[in-house]
Amino acid sequence: MVKAKLTTTLFVPVLNEIDGIKKVMPKIDSNWVDQILIVDGGSKDGTVEYARKKGYSVIIQKKPGIRNAYIEALPYMKGEVIVAFSPDGNCVPENIPLLIEKIQQGYDMVIASRFMKGAKSYDDNSLTAFGNWGFTFLTNLIHGAKYTDVLNMFRAFKKSMISDLDLDKEISYCWEEALFRTKICIIPLMSIRSAKRKLNVTEIPGDEPARVGGKAKLQPFRWGAAYLTQILREKFYWR
Repeated sequence: MVKAKLTTTLFVPVLNEIDGIKKVMPKIDSNWVDQILIVDGGSKDGTVEYARKKGYSVIIQKKPGIRNAYIEALPYMKGEVIVAFSPDGNCVPENIPLLIEKIQQGYDMVIASRFMKGAKSYDDNSLTAFGNWGFTFLTNLIHGAKYTDVLNMFRAFKKSMISDLDLDKEISYCWEEALFRTKICIIPLMSIRSAKRKLNVTEIPGDEPARVGGKAKLQPFRWGAAYLTQILREKFYWR
């Protein structure tokens, strides 16, 4: 019996990304996925207006932060698989069908790794390169994983993982967010808990081009401290 293909939602979180969305989104073939969902965190540069003009489904976040973009979008995601994609230029659109193909082969999560052989980050600086290497190394060492890139948001994963791994629970983040006064993403914790649960995970090589316009949202020191704390805490916390 031939398995039915899993349905897919392209999840596109944005915050003042008018330059990127104009240049990147036209490169995405709508036939690659079953739904394209843009989630806006409060743009003031015309991003929402442009997206709606182009016919994209858009929802507006009620709470700030990239983590809340995932959580608030969940009820609107029709796909069984989520492909998380940033339209700021850092993700190569042509890798979307490659991620989905791997998921259809039976994997729970597929990461577009910037650090596999055959891929390169053109957006990293010395600080972020060291951070990416360090967090990946520690996650592998402490949690028995074999990642080359634990932090890249550009990945496909089964939507059920969000609830199965408690990624939609405030308790999974509130301690670090309160301690370091920031809002963090669900992606690092997804990588950690997928390893702890021994889910079927793989990676594909995926370049990270330089950002297209807009301002980077990265908070390297606050996020770095929060993610490091998560890596260590997860050794003793959660099932």
